[in-house]
Amino acid sequence: MSTQAYQAYQSNSVQTASPGELTLMLYNGCLKFMKLAKRGIEEKDYELKNTNIQKAQRIIQELMVTMNPEYDITNDVMPLYEYINHRLMEANLHNDTEILNEASELVTEFRDTWKEVVRQTRQQKFGEGGNA
Repeated sequence: MSTQAYQAYQSNSVQTASPGELTLMLYNGCLKFMKLAKRGIEEKDYELKNTNIQKAQRIIQELMVTMNPEYDITNDVMPLYEYINHRLMEANLHNDTEILNEASELVTEFRDTWKEVVRQTRQQKFGEGGNA
């Protein structure tokens, strides 16, 4: 697949995704950036590390600002997002892959939970054919 075709596919995927699917994409992107940041630390490529930790932080911050304060779950989730964001800052400051691993595990739990929510929502909306 050509680069241009792939970019068109990605753009179309984002434009046609449901809000739940967009959130899932954010979690996956955050995990990808943390993985790249870890590689940057391991290879002593600190620009790669810094750039990708900042991208992961921006995703977490975006998730934080889009939380609806009217829902009780916000009070449970917000401190975890704040913790992840803080740990990402520490990982960046100290070039610490263990801290990145911890943050990655937390984001993976969010992603996996959200993936199940999206799957169940599709199933309720479309029946058995809506499995992700």
